[in-house]
Amino acid sequence: MKRYLLLVVFSTFHFISGFAQNYKMHTVFIFSFTRYIQWPDTYNSGDFEIMVLGDSPIVDELKAMAAVKKVGERNIKVIRINSVSEIRKCNILFVPATKSADIADVMGKVTTQSILVITEEPGLGAKGSNVNFITKDGKLAFELNQNAASRQGLKISNELSRLAILI
Repeated sequence: MKRYLLLVVFSTFHFISGFAQNYKMHTVFIFSFTRYIQWPDTYNSGDFEIMVLGDSPIVDELKAMAAVKKVGERNIKVIRINSVSEIRKCNILFVPATKSADIADVMGKVTTQSILVITEEPGLGAKGSNVNFITKDGKLAFELNQNAASRQGLKISNELSRLAILI
């Protein structure tokens, strides 16, 4: 049943035409990722924290989602930070295109912490982000860097891997 639901959600959104900047779509994907990625036990207590580096319209979309959804029994907390130096333990870090130039510093700060780093600029998946949103044939898609995720102690389900563009 889980597998079917995942396929329906991702298939539906993968084939809907749209621009990469449709942050409602990004948010739906991000919430779906929480079901198919496993964090180490030390990241599974308290609020489920999503940090956003810099200004991005996704903050409002994530906050709207957090108001009505939970990750398991955990509340979702969305935190906007201004600089790489503010990165701390969280579950997801979203790096918008406007902060793409900081990816080396971001990955240096995250190192082996179990933080799912999500970006949205072509080429950033190969530079170490775990998930990278791209537009493919006019549709929102995502790349998955399994090696980076594994180094960070994140376990990616096979179902999610099958739906991704693997790097």
